[in-house]
Amino acid sequence: MINELQEDLAKLCRDLYKIEVKPSVEMSDGQFGDYASNVALQLAGRLGKNPRDIAQELSDKLNGGDYKKIHTAMPAGPGFINITLTQEALWTIVEAEPAKPLAGQTIVAEYSDPNPFKVLHAAHLYTSIMGDAVANLLENAGAKVHRVNFGGDVGLHVGKTMWAIVGHCSDGELNEGRALSEIQRLAEQELSARIAFITKRYVEGNNAYETDEKAKQQIIDYNKRVYQVHELDDHESPFAQIYWNCREWSYQYFDEFYRFIGSRFEKYYPESQTAPLGVKTVQEHIGDVYEESNGAIVFPGEKYGLHTRVFINSQGLPTYEAKDVGLIMAKWNDYKFDRSVVITGNDIIEYMKVVLKSIEQFAPDLSRRTTHVTHGIVKLSGGVKMSSRLGNILGATDVIQFAAAANRELTGKDDEQVTLGAVKYAFLKQRMGGDIIYDPAESVSIEGNSGPYLQYAHARAKSILSKADKQPAKSLDLDVPERSLLRKIGEYQEVVAKATEELMPHHVCTYLYELAQEFNSFYEKSRIIDDPREEVRLKLVELYSQTLKGGLNLLGIEAPERM
Repeated sequence: MINELQEDLAKLCRDLYKIEVKPSVEMSDGQFGDYASNVALQLAGRLGKNPRDIAQELSDKLNGGDYKKIHTAMPAGPGFINITLTQEALWTIVEAEPAKPLAGQTIVAEYSDPNPFKVLHAAHLYTSIMGDAVANLLENAGAKVHRVNFGGDVGLHVGKTMWAIVGHCSDGELNEGRALSEIQRLAEQELSARIAFITKRYVEGNNAYETDEKAKQQIIDYNKRVYQVHELDDHESPFAQIYWNCREWSYQYFDEFYRFIGSRFEKYYPESQTAPLGVKTVQEHIGDVYEESNGAIVFPGEKYGLHTRVFINSQGLPTYEAKDVGLIMAKWNDYKFDRSVVITGNDIIEYMKVVLKSIEQFAPDLSRRTTHVTHGIVKLSGGVKMSSRLGNILGATDVIQFAAAANRELTGKDDEQVTLGAVKYAFLKQRMGGDIIYDPAESVSIEGNSGPYLQYAHARAKSILSKADKQPAKSLDLDVPERSLLRKIGEYQEVVAKATEELMPHHVCTYLYELAQEFNSFYEKSRIIDDPREEVRLKLVELYSQTLKGGLNLLGIEAPERM
């Protein structure tokens, strides 16, 4: 409807004033109209007229009968126009098929990006939840979305973990044969025990790297050997068998976690696969894009107002930068995407600027098609940052367990769909970009702006519908509470379009909460069952429940019929 009103106002301005303008139109709060425009203020300077007079002239034309969807248009304030739609127009909005503005586009959504040989932390949970919601929005708009994941199965963190595994399993001797025997015995234990073992070894390896020079040199050697395992396709040596076993455990752990939270990915891009392509690409552009510096290959970012970063180090190994170059090239080779959306923590904003600027020099279209979206740190209420390097992380499963415990304390029940709904909504309702302060008790409350509150709202609407013995029927004759609810339902597609354009799911959360509040107001004033207006009110309840369910599904949250 916003587009239609913009087109009507633009045409009217051409006819009246011979001026081309893109009128500003926004949804209003309903108190003074359904939509508002400041087009008169946009025109005042160009016409040399009082904006209030322009608003009056435009309102008179809009009320003239040629605009069937408009019930009234009234000037307001210094030059605004408040527009109220007809009831027929409101019904048309809520029953219209949603637009598919991204139909025919191929979009790659890359998010979560955990590293094997390390534990999943709260930021991975957040990025997975946010990435799912963004991908859902893009799919809802008609795009073909490929959900992919990227992680470091090679790199210094792997060298640290491998060194600690071998040393731990062979009493510090770095005896790889003995260590392999221990790993084979460990393989018989539960996956959770194996992951706990790997996590502890990473912490040990990291601490040794930072405090013990001998260990540091051994870890650097192990890092090189991990790359050699891939170069030689070694699956036979004890070192390689330890590596492949632990790598596989990590991927099993990721898969299990993603199944639990409802995430799905069609492809993992391990760094071992993107690194060679990244190295090849960087080497092909030495001299024109990248340059040698003290035995390393760097991108001189200062030329572009950024900073210089190493892409291949002096030992000939690819850095994260080269691996990301390889990832972007691999995604392009696989999907020929119209757009690639990458969701990460905001600690790599400047890093990604350098990577994309380097790619811009030889593949400007790929750089232009890549959108980097970032978020902050996840903390528990109290605001303590956790670090996987130090071992005191806020784990992904910790967050879910805290929510489950809070829900048990509140309701006495274990309800997985409520727990996940609580966590997902608590993350998604906040605008992506800043830090997330997570409060488990607040997240599971069925009062206030929470996932369980909206799940309960949907279940209550379904309960009302189940008690009816009449079929819902559309009526154009609406009283004030009915019209107010219908108007709010009609905002859904506009809100989803805004959330999709901005890649910001919090708009959907805010809308769903406001919608539930609007329904509560309607329900307090309007009897539904056995009322003379039962049929039209049932229709409104049906539309309300469908809208709630649709919005929750976009957020990756189940909409239960009973709670």
